[in-house]
Amino acid sequence: MNESLGFAHFLAQTDAVGRMVLLLLLALSVASWYLILTKSLANVLVQRRADAFLRDFWTAASLQEVSAMLAQRPLDNAFAGLAQQAMSAADGGQQGLQKLASAGGEGEFLTRVLRNGIDQEAANVEHGLTVLASAGSASPYIGLFGTVWGIYHALVQIGMSGQGTLDKVAGPVGEALIMTALGLAVAIPAVLAYNAFNRRNRIWLAKLDAFAHDLYALMTVGAKSNSSANGSAGEVRPMRTAGSTPGVRAAAQR
Repeated sequence: MNESLGFAHFLAQTDAVGRMVLLLLLALSVASWYLILTKSLANVLVQRRADAFLRDFWTAASLQEVSAMLAQRPLDNAFAGLAQQAMSAADGGQQGLQKLASAGGEGEFLTRVLRNGIDQEAANVEHGLTVLASAGSASPYIGLFGTVWGIYHALVQIGMSGQGTLDKVAGPVGEALIMTALGLAVAIPAVLAYNAFNRRNRIWLAKLDAFAHDLYALMTVGAKSNSSANGSAGEVRPMRTAGSTPGVRAAAQR
């Protein structure tokens, strides 16, 4: 009899509650691994697209060249989308713009547009993390419940049979512990992936926030200084040189 003990025997002997626990753990595992694989691939692709866009953006000679570049390429990353929103706000090209939206001046309106773009991207990158957090926190307890339920039924069956020897008790109790192992197997990858995605999102949004500061400076402080210094020369300067970012951000903050 003991030779037939195992996971297959446990599945055959478990009741409806035990099967529901197994199906719930299976569903959480499938959802977790689907999110892990899809979000990992999406993050790699969007990082490559963002790097390519930022390289082209900072090598452009003027904002007009950036505008032409945005019109010719898809907005397939948050940096390109934020730049497009900022360019539209600066040019006043948004359709249906209400007076209240532009209240406070061009600088305030541009600030709101950039902030809203960052908030939208923050909401997008949070997609799926709730499922991973739920799987990581709830799966061990779900597995523990299945173990307790299995031990309870195993002891009831042993008591009804009148065979309380160690070999008759250890097998069913050991089978019930499979539920706890399954719960941990679901929770550990979900927790690791949740922490990894959270770290990536913090870095991603920090870079996006820094890019928003640069956009604001280029479209307000930089535009005013260029127009006053080069209004009659007809000379086009590069938008950025090496090491210019700290000064740009400081000017934007002032």
